[in-house]
Amino acid sequence: MRKKFAWIMSPDKSWEEKKELITTSLESGIDHVLDLTDIDNIQKLGNIKVISEDEQSDILLVGIKGEGDGTLLLKDNLDESNDLKIAKNFKNKGSPVAAYIEIQNKKYEELARKLGKIVDYLILVGKNWKVIPLENIIADLQSVDVKIIAAVSNYGEAKLAIETLETGTDGVIFQPKEFNQIKEIANLIQNASSNEYNLKEAIVTGIKPVGIGDRVCIDAAAMMNVGEGMLIGSYSKTMFLVHSESLESEYVASRPFRVNAGPVQAYIMVPGNKTKYLSEIETGDEVLVVDKDGKTKATIVGRVKIEKRPLILIEAEYEDLKIKILLQNAETIRLVNDKGEAISVSDIQLGDKVKVFIDKGARHFGMSIEETIIEK
Repeated sequence: MRKKFAWIMSPDKSWEEKKELITTSLESGIDHVLDLTDIDNIQKLGNIKVISEDEQSDILLVGIKGEGDGTLLLKDNLDESNDLKIAKNFKNKGSPVAAYIEIQNKKYEELARKLGKIVDYLILVGKNWKVIPLENIIADLQSVDVKIIAAVSNYGEAKLAIETLETGTDGVIFQPKEFNQIKEIANLIQNASSNEYNLKEAIVTGIKPVGIGDRVCIDAAAMMNVGEGMLIGSYSKTMFLVHSESLESEYVASRPFRVNAGPVQAYIMVPGNKTKYLSEIETGDEVLVVDKDGKTKATIVGRVKIEKRPLILIEAEYEDLKIKILLQNAETIRLVNDKGEAISVSDIQLGDKVKVFIDKGARHFGMSIEETIIEK
């Protein structure tokens, strides 16, 4: 699933009112603002990308002026459209470009498809919004490297846009009216960006201490709940759900931000159904937090610690498939059993069932592909 996002369009308010709404948006994870008048002021609020017609903006805008001034005046030959010429000129300068177009009829829909093959972002506006034009444009541009954004006015329209044709638009843009609206749409986008993994129950067939190795601890910039962890494995297509350190222990306090993930060569699942080696993970990267039901959310890595620690080999089988993982040999390191409970590696017994993820495809540079690769 492609990661969804939201942008805002600056509200028609005084700078102080506008500032509060933009700041709330940034705090909610919305860091792109379409604005034609206050670029300098907005950029002082934080690391925010501004979309505007001003050539000093982060993303150049085509088509915002609308009908009546010639910008969207359609000619019989759409290839002569002023929008296309401006967009091509900006792209030739190497600038990211967003086209903003109101879909008033079939001809505007056709122009949107042509613009979508030139620009980086295509903002679609419908005064009397209908789903059909959106479906048509999404279907026609699905193989094109352009992000499609629907202009919406409320939560319901945002939900409809990102779910259209299953894949939905890449994002939505809205003019915030109140703080709750910002929070609702930001939460919608976060939930829509998550994958869900079908976790299986594998039977433990082997448990063996194997000696010292370089172990990776991942400290996330977010708290994890009981039942949540990360997908880790010695093989890229078979991974165990390694539980977070969110449980209390008689030896150490809980660290709900941490997953004691495994040795440096192991794989970890990251957003976009991709994997990375644990040795590659560093501060600022995104990784997936996965719960006992396979639901996911992306989180930022705050710190990675690599230390020499004793390791234990856990082997399991699902149907005819053999799965292995190396973990630190300590009682605070846990997998998740078939009841959804965290179980320490020091308590795991032969015959226990643990939660695993099994990918149908192999992987090449972290991406799932249809290829035969044997890992053992």
